[in-house]
Amino acid sequence: MALPPTIPTSFVPRSAAATAQRFRADFPFTFGFLAYVILGVVSVLALAVFFYGRILSATQSAKDTALAKVEATIDHATVAGFVRLRNRLNSSTTLLDEHATFSHFFTLLGTLLPLNVRFTSLHLSLDTMGKAQLDGVGVAKSFNALAAVSTAFASDGRVKDAIFSNIVVDAGDNSVSFALTATLDQELVTFTP
Repeated sequence: MALPPTIPTSFVPRSAAATAQRFRADFPFTFGFLAYVILGVVSVLALAVFFYGRILSATQSAKDTALAKVEATIDHATVAGFVRLRNRLNSSTTLLDEHATFSHFFTLLGTLLPLNVRFTSLHLSLDTMGKAQLDGVGVAKSFNALAAVSTAFASDGRVKDAIFSNIVVDAGDNSVSFALTATLDQELVTFTP
């Protein structure tokens, strides 16, 4: 019987080096592996979020219980007293911030006026804007003493717009009577503790 012509009658086996297979990438396998890795990571993260939520819920529940216990021990009369004290302190701060004191002005007056000048009457007032006004009548031993007061007010700068008027020189002892009108710097009438 004769063999079909397509079947070889003899063959020589190839060596292993000659039959080395070429590397080929298996894309479906790689894609599937990455998908399973991502699924695993997402599952672990979902479980972590779930358990963290449970931990936070338990912690909040414990703190709510502790807060309720502490709230039950609060004395409402003490709280009302603290609120009343806070309101009183806020009111006193407001009053002190708006309070005018003239002690700084009198201290300044004591340092600027010479001993031979005195006021016989002094009127201090605040207008609606909080600006302090000074009106006074006084007597100076001489005209030079009155000029020294004017120079002292001008050089200090906190007694502003000082106007000396109604100047009358007494013929007997050369004393000078005068009237003074001026505005005071805000720092001279502002309360400072």
